[in-house]
Amino acid sequence: MSVDHLGRVALARPRRKAGHWRHWLGPATALCDIAVVAGLAYAATVANDLVHYGVLRWDGPARELAGMLAALFLFVNLMRGRYRIERYLSPRGQLTAAFSAWNITLVAFLVLLFLAKIAEHYSRAAILATYLAGIPAVALFRSAIAALVASGNRSGRLTAERIFLIGREKEVMAFVSRAKPWNAGTAIVDLAFLQPTPAGRDPRAALAADLAAAAASCRAKRPDAVFIAVPWSEHETIEACVDAFMTMPVAIHLAPERIMSRFERPHVVSAGGLPSLRLTRAPLSPAEIACKRGFDILAASLALVLLAPLLLLIALAIRLDSPGPVLFRQRRHGFNQETFRIFKFRSMTTTEDGAVIAQARRNDPRVTAVGRVLRRYNLDELPQLLNVLAGDMSLVGPRPHALAHDREFQRKIALYARRHNVKPGITGWAQVNGLRGETDTDEKMADRVAHDLWYIDHWSFSLDLLILFRTLFSPKAFRNAV
Repeated sequence: MSVDHLGRVALARPRRKAGHWRHWLGPATALCDIAVVAGLAYAATVANDLVHYGVLRWDGPARELAGMLAALFLFVNLMRGRYRIERYLSPRGQLTAAFSAWNITLVAFLVLLFLAKIAEHYSRAAILATYLAGIPAVALFRSAIAALVASGNRSGRLTAERIFLIGREKEVMAFVSRAKPWNAGTAIVDLAFLQPTPAGRDPRAALAADLAAAAASCRAKRPDAVFIAVPWSEHETIEACVDAFMTMPVAIHLAPERIMSRFERPHVVSAGGLPSLRLTRAPLSPAEIACKRGFDILAASLALVLLAPLLLLIALAIRLDSPGPVLFRQRRHGFNQETFRIFKFRSMTTTEDGAVIAQARRNDPRVTAVGRVLRRYNLDELPQLLNVLAGDMSLVGPRPHALAHDREFQRKIALYARRHNVKPGITGWAQVNGLRGETDTDEKMADRVAHDLWYIDHWSFSLDLLILFRTLFSPKAFRNAV
């Protein structure tokens, strides 16, 4: 289904088989999860007994281990909502979700063994073999399910939800064009337009007639949900639409206003009994802030101890290479645009910190011989471990820019200042994707900002670990150094 060049909506045809498979996908996936995990655990235990004891035992520990791991894995995925079809509409994140659920399952299993004092009853080799074999097995199975759902969604044979649209033609078509619901696995089964009230006719009577016809059509099409595409300011019209469809076994939604398309995860929350539509939230919760800060302190302290000889050698090389201080301090904006002074190994002959600062560029004559090596391998950033310990920076986050550059780019790039909603980092998502060096065009800086905002919206502790790993080992992290 789609919108053609005349603005008409191609409606989904009724598909009995599509509805049948849509409802059975979750249970089928759960049964397959049980089969995969139980099969791996059972095979690992039987094989371990055969190798170490020379006997084949088909019952006892093998069946118990298989049952417990399968039950725990099923429970973890149920709690995480992994058996809903919409979870598989995109291949993105499938491997991470599967790996996370599998790790939680193993940890829960080990805690259960400890609390029940039955750890000696099961072979550690069999448990380890099951875990290691389960990583690729679960990941491949999740990827296969996502590919199957995506294929069914493209062909129209498998949809997450069948919806009925009602509203004035302008609002309905604007919603369809903006949201493109078919890309989210949603099929439009029918739509109904609320017509303008003819002169001399009672508006309420006209609306009631339109809604009666729409309700009859909706009941015949049997959708999963009704979307009301009416401006939210028209309270009476919305209430009339809700009343018309309340007697049907469907979910009722208000189609989002245009402003909501700017935000990825808006949803209704209730704070102290006060309901509201939350468009954004603070990037990190208090618990996440504490976790990130604790890791920063631990890792930065350890890095300073281990790298102390290297830091001393770099300081000596800078002192012998050119006159000037070893450390360069410059004002930067940190969390909530609070100003702090960043530490860097001096890599240039100048130490600018004024209203106008020229960015370093390729083959810049201001870069010293030692500085060129330091910048090439990101070694000039190492003193920022002190900023991390001081609480001004984090190991991972958007890279801070000089105040002069902040003022310039904030005028040119929308939401640029949102980068300061988290602490700046020594490395970041933009840097490990090759977005380093001179930003001599607005497009380059906009691309870097887009990566920074993506990081803020998708932060997780595992993402920080991935960025740190790629900072050390990915060639992209060393690209475009100047």
